[in-house]
Amino acid sequence: MTTPTPTRRSPNVFRYFLIGFFTVAPLWVTWVVFDFLFGLLARTGAPVLRGLARLLRPFSETVSSWLIHPGVQYGLAALLTLVGLYAIGLLTSFVVGKKLIAFLEGLLTRVPLVQTIYGATRRFLQSVSKPPMKGQRVVLIRFPTQEMKAVGLITKVMRDADTGEELVAVYVPTSPNPTSGYIEILPLADVVMTDWSVEEAMTFVMTGGTNARDSLRFSKPAAGGEGEIPGRKNGAG
Repeated sequence: MTTPTPTRRSPNVFRYFLIGFFTVAPLWVTWVVFDFLFGLLARTGAPVLRGLARLLRPFSETVSSWLIHPGVQYGLAALLTLVGLYAIGLLTSFVVGKKLIAFLEGLLTRVPLVQTIYGATRRFLQSVSKPPMKGQRVVLIRFPTQEMKAVGLITKVMRDADTGEELVAVYVPTSPNPTSGYIEILPLADVVMTDWSVEEAMTFVMTGGTNARDSLRFSKPAAGGEGEIPGRKNGAG
């Protein structure tokens, strides 16, 4: 009597597919982010390279063609933009640079639509980049439902014109792109303060919540334990 040969278990195709996906996904996301950033830098610096290529064409056709080659232009334009940003940052650290930036901003504020977009963007970035003067800027608010809470950044403290109640404007960034989000106005009493920094909050949003501390204050503490809001001065934002 022959002993039956034991059947081999077929591999779990779906399981290995998931393993492969979760192995490659971080690399793919990293590539997408860097490709977006470098593409943005390259598009910014490309006009300068094309202008330089036109200027050099009468002197050297080879160098001119090399500058407008897609692959070379992609890398050089990104590098040129980074150098330009560094130069602007270095320039603004001197008095002459600050006066020049102030002069250019003065010109921009005279154009109605540009003034609105530029001024609003500048104030928002300054509000987020400045370290909190007092208390903490990163908070939790009830959004999008009463049972759920979202991470937000306090950008302004106001008062209700009728009741005098303190209100806060909170920017709620979306994941994984924190540059888009929602603006919510709600009572200060409904805000839960955290001890997170702005960098921690942005990292939390960009990583889908995976890069976070093991503990978090989810509910409001007893009265009087909230601390102060950054930038408050006599109850005004």
